[in-house]
Amino acid sequence: MGRRFWLVRDIAEILEHWQAGRDNSAIARSLGVDRKTVRKYVAAAVARGADRSRPLTREQWVAFARQHFPEAVDRMARSPWVAGLAPYEGFIREQLGTNRVTTVWNRLVERTGVEVSLSTFRRYVRSHLRDALPQKPLPVWRPEVEPGEEAQIDFGYMGLWTNPQTGRRHRIWAFLFVLSFSRHMFVALVRRMDRETWLLCHAAALEFLGGVPQRVLLDNLKAGVVKPDIYDPRLNQGYEKLAAHYGFLIDPCRADQPTDKPRVERQVGYVRESLWRGRVFMSLEHMESEARHWCLKTAGLRIHGTTRQRPLELYETTERPAMRELPATPWEPAVWTHAKVAHDSYAQVAGAFYTIPSRYRGSELDVRLTKTRVEFFLGDVLVKTHARIARGRQTDTNDLPPDRVGFYERTPQWCLRQAKDKGPNVFETVRQLLAVNTLTHLRQAQGVLRLGDRYGAPRLDAACRRALDFGDGRYRTVKNILERGLDSVAAAQDPDNSQGVAAHLRGPEAFPLFADIPKE
Repeated sequence: MGRRFWLVRDIAEILEHWQAGRDNSAIARSLGVDRKTVRKYVAAAVARGADRSRPLTREQWVAFARQHFPEAVDRMARSPWVAGLAPYEGFIREQLGTNRVTTVWNRLVERTGVEVSLSTFRRYVRSHLRDALPQKPLPVWRPEVEPGEEAQIDFGYMGLWTNPQTGRRHRIWAFLFVLSFSRHMFVALVRRMDRETWLLCHAAALEFLGGVPQRVLLDNLKAGVVKPDIYDPRLNQGYEKLAAHYGFLIDPCRADQPTDKPRVERQVGYVRESLWRGRVFMSLEHMESEARHWCLKTAGLRIHGTTRQRPLELYETTERPAMRELPATPWEPAVWTHAKVAHDSYAQVAGAFYTIPSRYRGSELDVRLTKTRVEFFLGDVLVKTHARIARGRQTDTNDLPPDRVGFYERTPQWCLRQAKDKGPNVFETVRQLLAVNTLTHLRQAQGVLRLGDRYGAPRLDAACRRALDFGDGRYRTVKNILERGLDSVAAAQDPDNSQGVAAHLRGPEAFPLFADIPKE
């Protein structure tokens, strides 16, 4: 059953919403009235001189309605409940300060016994006590944008999906990229909302559309905005690089204000209802193909409720020619992160370690990760580039401090080659050291070879022979032999070396100490 009469403030509220740029359907939904009623009063107000270009306050609209719609005043004045509820105006005002209208009506009926219906009580409050009601903020009016000027993006949760191949259940989100002028959109169904997915979805959306808008409106997801700020937001570095490559402006919304991007917010429910619910997807690849087909054949060819045109047709005829062309060079997917260079000149990134020039030890570097490369930056300066590895260490000995370079350059193979040149006993000593626990004994092998630089190769070979005879070819043993000069004793007393060598036999008389001893 329709309402029997309309109040001045009801009409003023309709006109106030109309002034804010809303269409008749949106006003009807917000105020809970019929579109025909909205159309009737808006048309009558325009005929009586109302103009959106001359903004009026709420009280001015009330005065306008009272002047041009006197029948509304007269009908309400004839209502018997205006006088019947007037004695309780003070109580009603006090209760409206902390309670809803329904609660105030219940308490009024319980305390006074007044027989008034809830609908009549609501009309009374709206016509006489509107100033006591909490004021609802007016919707943000956003003018229509020019073709190719703006796109709005968002993530929306779709639901759970059971993978038919594995039987596992996964949470699925939809990435939405909506062009504000034509309402043509790109949708991708994804399992994650991380930085890499965020960047890949942007690139896929622009490639799908075949052009680039001037700016992109987004909320404050961590994948795009590291630190929200209405004046100076801190953006994700990888997102900044992607925007620079394609040539669009990043325009974050205010924090916790989804109404700043209504054109994409309204589409989340539509995507969930039309694309997701009731469909069976066999794989993630099947999801991707179905989403693209849906964007073109279903969402793209529907009659949009606001533009009253097909988004795909409006895009192809008007918006696509106004958009920037895609860059000639394809975008290379990359993720940006941070890493600190440790004291040993290594920086850890994505589970692997990479050497950085030693002068940057202790520095915080920006890191760009692609599928094949890892690039380290200090500000805008490229510091180091490595081939990407999944695990382990990627070492460039040129990056290491001088005191550590020798250890990495003098490998076990290098040690064996050097030992062979210094003598067979040196080679055998080094070989035995490296035969067991090679990396543990590598420094000992290097130390044995350095002894040759100090004492010479012949003495080192002799010392190694003596150490091998005792079954102790450690670095410390060889060093002690050389420091005490025992390498020459070993050579003189070696029975193997006495063969083929002429003997020098002299009697005691040849030695002064034994000259006085009588002969037998």
